[in-house]
Amino acid sequence: MYDVHETDVLIVGGGLVGLSAALFLEWHGVPAVLVERRDTTSPQPKARRINLRTMELFRQIGAEPDVMAAAAALADFEGMAAGRTLVEAERLSWGHGEDDGSPALSPSDSCLCAQDTLEPVLRALASERGADLRFGHRVLEVVDDGSSVTATVRTPGGRVAAIRARYLVAADGPHSPVRERLGIARSGRGTLGRSTNVYFEADLSAQVRGREFNLCQIEHPEVPSMLLTVDGAWRWLLMADPVPGRDHAGWARAVRTATGVPDLDVRIRSALDWEPGMFVADRFSVGRVFLAGDAAHVMPPYLAAGANTGIQDAHNLAWKLAHVLAGAAPESLLDSYQDERHWLGWLTADQASAQTANLRQLGAESGDGTPLHDPVALLLGYQYPSGAFVPDGSRAPLDRVELTGQPGTRLPHHRLGPDRSTLDLVGRGLTLLAARGTWERAASATPGVEHRAVDDPAWAASVGITGTGALLVRPDHVVAWRCPAAPGNAASALSEAVAVVMSGHG
Repeated sequence: MYDVHETDVLIVGGGLVGLSAALFLEWHGVPAVLVERRDTTSPQPKARRINLRTMELFRQIGAEPDVMAAAAALADFEGMAAGRTLVEAERLSWGHGEDDGSPALSPSDSCLCAQDTLEPVLRALASERGADLRFGHRVLEVVDDGSSVTATVRTPGGRVAAIRARYLVAADGPHSPVRERLGIARSGRGTLGRSTNVYFEADLSAQVRGREFNLCQIEHPEVPSMLLTVDGAWRWLLMADPVPGRDHAGWARAVRTATGVPDLDVRIRSALDWEPGMFVADRFSVGRVFLAGDAAHVMPPYLAAGANTGIQDAHNLAWKLAHVLAGAAPESLLDSYQDERHWLGWLTADQASAQTANLRQLGAESGDGTPLHDPVALLLGYQYPSGAFVPDGSRAPLDRVELTGQPGTRLPHHRLGPDRSTLDLVGRGLTLLAARGTWERAASATPGVEHRAVDDPAWAASVGITGTGALLVRPDHVVAWRCPAAPGNAASALSEAVAVVMSGHG
């Protein structure tokens, strides 16, 4: 026999998605245990772009200042460049996929922060806030008995123990052992090529000064590649075609050619082959197990959406788990995770797959005829086709950002004052945004709903309601119900809407 630890939620995987899940659950007051097979966080830069939507989620839980502080070194490295070599490159005037943090769209700014820099920040925050993080723990088996999920794990000392949880979140990467044990198949475009990520150190600060970039397309015929900044000075990534048999010395020579600095002192830290592709799990949940991040969807890097979509998966799931565990919603609410996130995961992965790798042609057209959506609309302006909301027949386009309070879309950002947004009014439960009076009384009579007063006719008109109307908003900022004008019995109407939302099947 071995020790059995019990918790509400077990998170398998301690990368960006798993650590974010721990933070989101902690914010909702849900006890969780995170297990990660590695002894520490990732040593590889990998994901670097933290987009607007993800920053809004970090803002909600009070983590935004920590993330922005970690990203400070790359504050000026937001653009793109292209040229035969680095020293010949010029900045591109058009930055497709580089959201600009426009105050008209969001209270937050996107940022660049390499994964090996951000993960320790999230780990420290989660630990400080009371999350139970267990690195160096390998999951051996997962059993779902219908009432709980039990994971058998091997501890760093080699001892075998068990963790029993009400639910399990698998954030264990593209080769997810949890997904494979559950037999969940994946679909999509499959492998889309091969590449080598060369992670190296070199002082390129002088060559970069005046042409600071996030991505620099190298068009040298001997080393066609993409140069990515990790810290803006010493740490860099070169994404190039694989060359069989090329060792670190060979890659160092390739780096010198790509940068145009023949005597550059280069230290190759790693040269890892990988295959960009689109692989989306057919199911994001089975029983009491939920997939998030790369375990659920693998996509090419061209929209910088992989890690961000995964973090947003965790945020969507966290509030639903919290409400079910608290008895405020039936388990059917969890069905909406599949309905909402599988649709968006597939759409995002497909759009990333359709993009060209040529920075000079991004957004022009796809090579296979796939219609390309506006990248900012895909980021902020999408509308779930079904899920935990009350539809009203309105539709949000994907060729532009047009957020007007449509149920199933992200609540429009409306500035309420210095560094204050309507998004900041949204709490841990359902939030009713409306004028004082009728709706305030209706919310007080409806368990789980908090009223926040917004007495602004311009705001009301912008979200499709009159001065007597209301918006019901979920904890993940998604509009759950829109009532254009107060009905005769506002409390009854609100109660009915809440029941539909919490059922997960609007």
